[in-house]
Amino acid sequence: MNQRVPQTILGIDFTSTPTARKPLTCARAEFNGDSLKLVELLRWPQFDEFEATLVSAGPWVAGIDFPFGQSRRFLENAGWPLSWPAYVALVASFDREGYRRTLEDYKRHRPVGDKHHKRSCDVISRSQSPQTLYGTPVGLMFFEGAPRLLSAGVHLPYHHDGDPSRVVLETYPGLLARHLIGNRGYKSDTRKKQTREQRCARHDLWRLLTGAEGRKLYGFSIEAPLELVNDPGADDLDALLCAVQAAWGWSHRSRGYGAPPDLDRLEGWICDPAMI
Repeated sequence: MNQRVPQTILGIDFTSTPTARKPLTCARAEFNGDSLKLVELLRWPQFDEFEATLVSAGPWVAGIDFPFGQSRRFLENAGWPLSWPAYVALVASFDREGYRRTLEDYKRHRPVGDKHHKRSCDVISRSQSPQTLYGTPVGLMFFEGAPRLLSAGVHLPYHHDGDPSRVVLETYPGLLARHLIGNRGYKSDTRKKQTREQRCARHDLWRLLTGAEGRKLYGFSIEAPLELVNDPGADDLDALLCAVQAAWGWSHRSRGYGAPPDLDRLEGWICDPAMI
């Protein structure tokens, strides 16, 4: 194995409110530059385990599924600091309700269509604005996740120079899934909305990911058991997809971790070939 390639890749499916029923899910994998092999799945029903992992000794690379940054338009309009560490430190000074109130106050008197602003990478990936508080509340995921990254001193390429043996990249499994199965729905956390069609989509996603198509897209083979498709909420599968994107980013570390050439450092980017 190339000693410059870390043995450990972590893919973390994030939630703003982890519980025993809906924990943070971490896929731990081994990567040798040519293949990524899933080793185990870890489930964290509270943030303590997540925080402990962030400060654990490297080398490792993690891909985590939440927006690491806010849009430049929001930051400038709201008068927040125009550097990632500074505006994340500001967010860390809020309690959850204070943060929610700040975002709600911002949009209250703005015209329809100009309340939630997307980063450039959100437009390309068709992901939500990081101000979003409802539905899939990625705004709350940012609130819970970004200050923990800053506090842990991890290295966030283009955002924050931290410990280079602990690298963390923003990932988005939905983007990878669309590469392989298009817009087919493949998961639901609500039992009555879980369908046979979703299970078939998860199976197709696994088959393509671990086959020639996955290698063609990401440049290495991917090994993971078929049992991952059994989870109707797809937390296990999404954690693996995050690990795949993180491994791809690490394999492109000499080229800026695969970041686009016009990257806005305030906003960040999602680590995936589609961003180039």
